Amino acid sequence: MISQDFKSMLERKSVIRNFAEYAARRGREIGYENVFDYSLGNPSVPVPDSYKDAVFRLYSTLPSAALHGYSPTLGNPNYKKAVADSLTRRFDVPYTPELIFPTSGAAGAIAHACRAVVRPGEEVLCFAPFFPEYREYINRTGAVLRVVPANTENFQINFDAFESMIREKTAAVLINFPNNPSGVVLSEETMIHLADLLRAKQEEYGHEIFLLSDEPYREILFDGKKCPYPAAYYDNTLTCYSFSKCLSLPGERIGYVAVCPRAKDADVLVPMMGQISRGIGHNCPASTAQLAVAEVIDQTADMSVYETNMNLLYDKLTELGFEMVRPGGTFYIFPKALEEDAVSFCRKALKYDLILVPSDSFGVPGYFRMAYCIDTEKVKRSIPVLETFVHTEYPDR
Repeated sequence: MISQDFKSMLERKSVIRNFAEYAARRGREIGYENVFDYSLGNPSVPVPDSYKDAVFRLYSTLPSAALHGYSPTLGNPNYKKAVADSLTRRFDVPYTPELIFPTSGAAGAIAHACRAVVRPGEEVLCFAPFFPEYREYINRTGAVLRVVPANTENFQINFDAFESMIREKTAAVLINFPNNPSGVVLSEETMIHLADLLRAKQEEYGHEIFLLSDEPYREILFDGKKCPYPAAYYDNTLTCYSFSKCLSLPGERIGYVAVCPRAKDADVLVPMMGQISRGIGHNCPASTAQLAVAEVIDQTADMSVYETNMNLLYDKLTELGFEMVRPGGTFYIFPKALEEDAVSFCRKALKYDLILVPSDSFGVPGYFRMAYCIDTEKVKRSIPVLETFVHTEYPDR
């Protein structure tokens, strides 16, 4: 018999993917250039030339087995060393290669990190708004995801709600910033408060509470903002990272877990993740991607277009009367819808070929997400369409 559990998931497919699939169908009807698709966070800027040059060089110099053979279970040594050296240099946390576990993107990193430090039945807390797939990432490990309500004033952590929800069954806390979907960067003050609170709760409950820090947007920052590095503030941190955004490599599926050297049992967590891979079949990310990323470890794609797009949309949405927190990074903006029902709002937008994603699955009803990782020319063309949509559907605004 087929799995009824996974069959039931067909009835609750990702709302982001549903809207993206609609955009693709509509694009086949009228031309995709006429669909203003803000649904999917798929990086639009080119891969840097240095990465392509590294791939070409590797293909012309290395033997086939090195390029296309299985990588070691715990990862390619060059890649692990490059990541460890970069993190140490940039954030002053003394990583070694033995503390780095290569993964298939940030999703693979969370899958391994959670299984390493959370037992079935224990709880993981995360903060709304959050990436909807966290529910599947966490609950499929046998743990239980509990969502802390949002602080909608600024989308920093709602500490009153957090303190009321954290309890002895809490084994880990999952954070994501710069945040998908809000674009908000946690302040250093927030990070210090979170670390202090987690240390106090560890002492109270007599066991570790790990911080799973999901950081794929760490390099996409606006307005001169700086992003606190959680492992520099809290010892029991597992950093989950992906090069999908900073190098525009989502299809290569390359990331890592970095175990803070001061974490409890730091010396065994990466070997444990190698064994976790045996159980979930999620092992050995592409050898070529590991080798090539190691060559360009501190470089990024030219991501300035994201700040340009953010400013265009933020200024126009504000002018049209939308309420939102100004993004500090990522390529998302998260305005409040012009009616309580965000799904209804986004369905009305479809009539104008505006593809917006309602916020219900992000844990904050009444908002919508726009992923503006598209060409600036298309953003500019969408602005008069946004104006027509608002003035026509909400004439009293």
